[in-house]
Amino acid sequence: MYISLWRSLVRPACLLGALLLAPAAALAATPVEQHNSNAIWFENWTGLRNATLVVSAPDGSLTTVEAAAGTPVFQLSGAEILDGIYRFELRAATDEQIKILNPQNNGRGEAQLDSKAKPFYMSGHFTVSRGVIIIPEEISESDTN
Repeated sequence: MYISLWRSLVRPACLLGALLLAPAAALAATPVEQHNSNAIWFENWTGLRNATLVVSAPDGSLTTVEAAAGTPVFQLSGAEILDGIYRFELRAATDEQIKILNPQNNGRGEAQLDSKAKPFYMSGHFTVSRGVIIIPEEISESDTN
């Protein structure tokens, strides 16, 4: 009796739960952009390391922030903070390993690896107005008859 109950109710429920939770687990590792008035960083930093954050100012100048562990933090600094749209690229290594399809002889002999860390990439932008990071207002057209 217990075996038939297992087959008819419990096993399908477990399979359904696994199917529904698998995409959520994959999304859990995606960092979320956060900011205050003078800094930008990322939360939900699970499973990422060796991060590089490259920020492009409105005049085209680039700032690179590197962090071996934890989230990189970009801070507005200096007397001349340009107003406008800043763009960023975030690159990091994940804990997941992927197979190297065409390995090259790198001279390491037995220490040579056949896998590497799967890369993570994210890009976005933020706006600076009057020297502080802001959330721009969404403007939409409305039909007023």
